Amino acid sequence: MASSTTSLPLCSNKTLSSSFTNSSFSAKPSQLFLHARRNQSFKVSCNANNSGEHDKNLEGVDRRNVLLGLGGLYGAANLAPLAATASPIPPPDLKSCSRAHINEQEEVSYSCCPPKPEDLDSVPYYKFPSMTKLRIRPPAHAADEEYIAKYQLATSRMRELDKDPFDPLGFKQQANIHCAYCNGAYKVGGKELQVHFSWLFFPFHRWYLYFYERILGSLINDPTFGLPYWNWDHPKGMRLPPMFDVPGSSLYDEKRNQSHRNGTIVDLGHFGTEVQTTQLQTMTNNLTLMYRQMITNAPCPLLFFGQPYPLGTDPSPGMGTIENIPHTPIHIWTGDNPRQPHGENMGNFYSAGLDPVFYCHHANVDRMWSEWKQIGGKRKDLTQKDWLNSEFFFYDENRNPFRVKVRDCLDTKKMGYDYAPMATPWRNFKPIRKTTAGKVNTGVLPPASKVFPLAKLDRAISFSINRPASSRTSQEKNEQEEMLEFTKIQYDDSKYIRFDVFLNVDKTVNADELDKAEFAGSYTSLPHVHGDNTTHVTSVTFQLAITELLEDIGLEDEDTIAVTVVPKTGGEGISIESAEIKLVDC
Repeated sequence: MASSTTSLPLCSNKTLSSSFTNSSFSAKPSQLFLHARRNQSFKVSCNANNSGEHDKNLEGVDRRNVLLGLGGLYGAANLAPLAATASPIPPPDLKSCSRAHINEQEEVSYSCCPPKPEDLDSVPYYKFPSMTKLRIRPPAHAADEEYIAKYQLATSRMRELDKDPFDPLGFKQQANIHCAYCNGAYKVGGKELQVHFSWLFFPFHRWYLYFYERILGSLINDPTFGLPYWNWDHPKGMRLPPMFDVPGSSLYDEKRNQSHRNGTIVDLGHFGTEVQTTQLQTMTNNLTLMYRQMITNAPCPLLFFGQPYPLGTDPSPGMGTIENIPHTPIHIWTGDNPRQPHGENMGNFYSAGLDPVFYCHHANVDRMWSEWKQIGGKRKDLTQKDWLNSEFFFYDENRNPFRVKVRDCLDTKKMGYDYAPMATPWRNFKPIRKTTAGKVNTGVLPPASKVFPLAKLDRAISFSINRPASSRTSQEKNEQEEMLEFTKIQYDDSKYIRFDVFLNVDKTVNADELDKAEFAGSYTSLPHVHGDNTTHVTSVTFQLAITELLEDIGLEDEDTIAVTVVPKTGGEGISIESAEIKLVDC
């Protein structure tokens, strides 16, 4: 396929005027960016002094995390050491940037590729400019009229830049960043680049919002402007922020689920099906999910950030807890699934950036990174060099191209911004209510060996499963985590997927009430087809740490326990090879 990029000369130590030129596209009537070659009015400059310090020493990773309870692993290799030949992901090969695709049959109707420097190798590393005041990101639901007016004006001016479709600061070009990085337009190491479903998720989106925020501030001449965050982890913020729900405003998007407007409570576990319950129960479920995903599901760094993704590995190796829930369900909840063919805008990666609320949503996702580290224990940033030295490519507010590294985005204050504080009630929302008073009679349940392999998860299933050890000492628990592992889960990765897991209940459990001690966690998947996977069948291993959960429900001394799996979406297309409990290092 022909490269769908524009090109600009690049300098290494001086500023020059340059024109962007449009290279060949695959001809389609619906393409948005089919324009003849023409001169551009803006300048591109390169600063040779923008190389940051990238070789500083970092403290080592602790071998074992303080056990705070339940944990989830999204992929088989989360606890595996990296290969000796591993290397960090480099910035994308813009020269090979091509048409992004929605699924195996459909390409995105326009090019998502950015204007391309002629010599990507000479693009400098970004250096943070000096600052006198931190940009403070406020909770969207509490923003005042003055702030909202400034935000609307900045977004309106960004949209006006779309008159020049090759201006990297334009609203559509900014949205195209997500499309290119997430829908197969870029290649690295001969494979498609995907910044979701791996440890690149958090740092990529942090850098993305950093430059987007600075561009907005520059358009209203306010270097202190900070993006708002959608405070969906607090009951007061569990609605679409009102500033985004005003038709005619620059912050409004027509392609949203119309039934989720006007103060509807967001479902942080939403996967296409409306849960028939009260607003109070939805909020309670939301706080339970936040507790599980932030505290008990993420006691180890790799559980939170996602699976290692060094150069040469296949894309989408496995996501971390917050990317799994609530990040993905909120995308689907907001997207216009009833009316649009692919859930546009928020419900599909290629189009998500076309909805201004995308950036507000991801500001709170980014805030969760900071909140997670504040919980304590061994919740710290990864120290693997293949993560720290992975790189991305962006344009700054002056239209200068830069390379950035993961290692330089670990401290938001050094990046010049922070979050206005808000209470985090989910921290004290550990489920204590039990469905059953004692132990479920495992003798009446089929053993796991009789249930698996399972051809399709088209209904709730319950089974008994043996533990490798019981009545473990505190030292033994600190040395090894007890993991419930489902191996070789296969499904069509172009479909929405979700199932929930419970311990010590049978299949009559009310799976719409998650605030139960027996609720272990959920597995979810947003459609993410890529060209290298022609069959679109994904095979993953899903693990849940159950040490503290067994303590909470009084099953520490039992040799056999009951497990129930409840499909929520797409279960008829899910097969599972086996289930077992293991003791593993965390």
